[in-house]
Amino acid sequence: MKTVKVSIVTPDGPVYDSEVEMVSTKAKSGELGILPGHIPLVAPLEISAVRLKKGGKTEYVAVSGGFLEVRPDQVTILAQSAELASDIDVERALRAKERAEQRMHEQRAEHTDFKRAELALQRAINRLAVSEKRL
Repeated sequence: MKTVKVSIVTPDGPVYDSEVEMVSTKAKSGELGILPGHIPLVAPLEISAVRLKKGGKTEYVAVSGGFLEVRPDQVTILAQSAELASDIDVERALRAKERAEQRMHEQRAEHTDFKRAELALQRAINRLAVSEKRL
């Protein structure tokens, strides 16, 4: 079966680099499925999971936004942060979720940045959801 090279890179360095059969992710414009030979495309990403199908198995990577660049033979994801499902510290993600929820509830009493707390909550929920999909 044909494959496409996928690289997921963050400011801290590469997170994933392999040949896969299909990439699925959520862009700002909606869900995207990319197969080898896809037309060139650049799209901003949502906080979501990237699903990588390879050899009958699916690998998951949690990404916190960023950009997707598609070329016929390569897919590059430039993300603010990205973690393989197997690398996610569930306890840390749970604590981040609790902190974000607490900041959102305190927002009414103080001048907490509600949007910032909401994004932190989305990132924590995404990491927890991806961690549950470990192989």
